[in-house]
Amino acid sequence: LLADAWRRLRRNRAAIAALAMLVSLVGASLVGPALSQYSIDHVDWTLASLASPPSLENGHWFGTDSNGRDLFVRVWAGTQVSLLVALLATAVSLVIGVAWGATAGYLGGRADDWMMRFVDVLYALPYMFFVIILTVVFGRSLFLIFLAIGAVGWLTMARIVRGQALSLRHQPFVDAAITLGLPAHRIIARHIVPNVIGTVIVYATLTVPQVI
Repeated sequence: LLADAWRRLRRNRAAIAALAMLVSLVGASLVGPALSQYSIDHVDWTLASLASPPSLENGHWFGTDSNGRDLFVRVWAGTQVSLLVALLATAVSLVIGVAWGATAGYLGGRADDWMMRFVDVLYALPYMFFVIILTVVFGRSLFLIFLAIGAVGWLTMARIVRGQALSLRHQPFVDAAITLGLPAHRIIARHIVPNVIGTVIVYATLTVPQVI
């Protein structure tokens, strides 16, 4: 399956171009700060009174802000933080959303009703208000930020996966697994989740910019 997916990906020029841009962006964010002679908190007092334009003479390739700090370093350092939070928060939301949605869709009945009503209750809470409460209670940290965002960003993923699981639970291969006596958690892990990976990947690409 992976080899077939890679062959189809290589034939899609737009996808390869987008992948190359993403790899270049990640590489630039990692290497960029090391290419400048300035640190992220260095203040150039000669330019502290105004935001200067880009200049090759003084080494401020993106210019400076109104406090005299180099924007080239700060742009790439900010990109690192944005990508880190986005990827980790998306990973948290994927794990919770896929597990919750696949379980609710496969079990069905009263368990499905209760699990999805819990999702509806969380939907009623203001997203940013919930994140602010978590940061106030537990303190400000980068780890807490992506954990808080991921903890409330899995709701839509759970609904999407649940809808796919509802249709898969009546497929013949699932009936065959039940007949063989496989427990529910193995059926979910071996038969339900692998068949919703395509939908999960597509929605994950939408989750990353939303988290940022």
